[in-house]
Amino acid sequence: MASLFGKKVFEINGQGPPPTKYFFQLTVTKTEVIWRPWKISLRIESKGAAPGENKMIHDYLHDARMQQQVDVVFGRQILQYTQALCHGNFDYLERLPNDLLLQILAFLELKDVALLAQTPKRFHKLCNSPEFWEQTVRGRCDKLTANAVGFLRTNNIQLFSLGFCHCI
Repeated sequence: MASLFGKKVFEINGQGPPPTKYFFQLTVTKTEVIWRPWKISLRIESKGAAPGENKMIHDYLHDARMQQQVDVVFGRQILQYTQALCHGNFDYLERLPNDLLLQILAFLELKDVALLAQTPKRFHKLCNSPEFWEQTVRGRCDKLTANAVGFLRTNNIQLFSLGFCHCI
């Protein structure tokens, strides 16, 4: 499972709340948390200024000031997510390749697939992909032929409401 992770486990960036004109980047790797703030300014003397950088190897979970900054800039959910990553709670499912996820989705009931499609954007896209629906129809429908109904011309839900499938 460790091979699913690249060098960066998580990265997010964005502008801080008003009235500051700072831009922030938070990067979580396997070994450290990196916090980079830099000021956005139109003044000539600020042009080309390098961002600040704060690397924490073990201190992130104990640094209340840093956690407060992450909470203010990115919100409570990102703070909790980065804390979980630092505790070693990784989201392996989201890091799996699409072809493997399609094989896993083949074992789910359609109502569960509908719920999964409401989660992150990647799962929504995968659950509504032509590859998934072709796999689902081929695997669960015994009377349906390609000549009877084309995959590209038919709404996915219509296939199941026509009674061709035994899976509902």
